[in-house]
Amino acid sequence: MAKKKIAISCGDVQGVGLELILKSHKEVSALCEPLYLIDSELLERANQLLHNAYETKTLNALAINSPLPLLNSSTIGKVSTQSGAYSFESFKKACELADSKEVDGICTLPINKLAWQQAQIPFVGHTDFLKQRYKDHQIIMMLGCSKLFVGLFSDHVPLSTVSQLIQVKALVRFLLTFQKSTQAKIVQVCGFNPHAGEEGLFGEEDEKILKAIQKGNQTLGFECFLGPLPADSAFAPNKRKITPFYVSMSHDVGLAPLKALYFDESINVSLNAPILRTSTDHGTAFDIAYQNKANNKSYLNAIKYLA
Repeated sequence: MAKKKIAISCGDVQGVGLELILKSHKEVSALCEPLYLIDSELLERANQLLHNAYETKTLNALAINSPLPLLNSSTIGKVSTQSGAYSFESFKKACELADSKEVDGICTLPINKLAWQQAQIPFVGHTDFLKQRYKDHQIIMMLGCSKLFVGLFSDHVPLSTVSQLIQVKALVRFLLTFQKSTQAKIVQVCGFNPHAGEEGLFGEEDEKILKAIQKGNQTLGFECFLGPLPADSAFAPNKRKITPFYVSMSHDVGLAPLKALYFDESINVSLNAPILRTSTDHGTAFDIAYQNKANNKSYLNAIKYLA
């Protein structure tokens, strides 16, 4: 059986992305046919900064139509406008290749959101771009591993706006899309307020969540969605035995326990997109860039999910 062809966008070259590409190439090549969306010259520069520890000649790299950012000992680990623009063009090219069926899926390495902003990229990050590009699809950010997956009803938005976003109709649609995309038999839904609102004592949001859960279960014809659960105890060991699938109303409520438990192995998946896309669950790690310290477990798991 032929290996799947996976486009890998380079992420921010000032971070750990290129180290992950170089140090993992042999393992990745055993899983799929990787196409690295980066100019070979940058891979050579990265290898030099890594004391020529890796082979670069055998990597299948596709040049990006964007000015090459500076990459040397004085730029690594720092926010760079050029690196932001380059990482965006690499990612956009990956999407174009997936749209035209030239690749079977894409894996994105971490970008720096401030660098995108400085480069005047009008998107907060990868998921925001995908939501705009594929507007007919409700794309859901889900992070996790086989032991625990968390779907985010809201992702990269200010916490102050989440309360306004919690509306019954929107949440029902989200829950049903999440269930269809994951085929989960049971999904535990975290509440929003302390103690999941104490039956309306603390805010009205959890009453809306309960109504959405009831409507979602009614639509499916079985009790799939459980909750709302008090978020402070939702991820306790006895709860995680019920199902690996969770939904969180906000970013940090769902991801804090996930990353405390499974940081190294978790991945980011864009559910319900017309293309297959995964990513590492970590950032650029500027503090350890080009020190040969990057853990590649999340990256390899992201590739395995696609392959």
